Amino acid sequence: MALLALWVAGLFAYQLPGPGWLSAGVAVLWLLAALWTALTVARGKRTKRWTGFYVASVALAGLWWLLLTPRQDRDWADDVAQRLHVESFDGRHVVLDNVRDFTWRTETDHDARWVRREYDLDQLRSADLVLSYWMGPAIAHTLVSFGFDDGRHLVFSLEIRKEQGESFSALGGFFRRFEMTLVASEETDILRTRTNARGEDVYLYRLHGLDRGQLKALFAAYLDEAKQLDAAPAFYNTATSNCTTIVFDLARHIAPGLPLDYRLLLSGYLAEYAQEVGALVPGVPYAELHAKGRITQRALHMAAGENYSTVIRRGIPGTEQDPQQ
Repeated sequence: MALLALWVAGLFAYQLPGPGWLSAGVAVLWLLAALWTALTVARGKRTKRWTGFYVASVALAGLWWLLLTPRQDRDWADDVAQRLHVESFDGRHVVLDNVRDFTWRTETDHDARWVRREYDLDQLRSADLVLSYWMGPAIAHTLVSFGFDDGRHLVFSLEIRKEQGESFSALGGFFRRFEMTLVASEETDILRTRTNARGEDVYLYRLHGLDRGQLKALFAAYLDEAKQLDAAPAFYNTATSNCTTIVFDLARHIAPGLPLDYRLLLSGYLAEYAQEVGALVPGVPYAELHAKGRITQRALHMAAGENYSTVIRRGIPGTEQDPQQ
């Protein structure tokens, strides 16, 4: 009863239309009513009446939950205003519309630019796991950056599709509060805004042991995800459909035997998990990978005119042979 009461309260708090004080007030009133019901049942008084009230209320909340549907037509925030569109893909050459290439001066001051990009997947040479910490050591946003022989990089990131003025809530993510979107972006946008504009602490690790065929398979899996979200919207879920679980799901295309692990939820520890399953550079202690993988200071202190992707990879194990620009 307690778990159901909390779930219904969350539904009221994050889905009830109107001002925040109203939804919060209704959630509190529901919890008080649920507590009264529990006490009444425990004392054996008017059990049928109060139990019936409780069951009917939960059933109605469940129906409400089922009727919630994701949408594509909200007033979206600038950085998620467009959907990634796979214009064409023949197994090797891919053309993408709405690749993000913003210039960020601060977290709220930016120049918006959505561009068309073409890639030859036979030129894929690397994939990097990026973890961006924004609320302590246990939680990080997870991104994957693909590198090409010509020195270009493309980053994929599963994110909530915020509306104008809306901000992320981990609790809200359990209650169908947000749609989700797959962003494909230049590193000078999606990584630099984290290192230089938002004040997040960012780490980059070279993924090890992926041949070109496996890199292409992982890239193509992201394209499949983009096609699905472009065709039909879907809800973000903090536990089951988030930035880390999608990386795990796509990685299982390559290595089906990857074990489940609590660090898929506590994403701040994902790099440790990746090392344990042999996905990071071998022969290097995790402490060294972690220390050398911190790109924040290099990004903040790079000289004018330097190439961002080159600077942030200096000294990172496994990146020594990357093309320089």
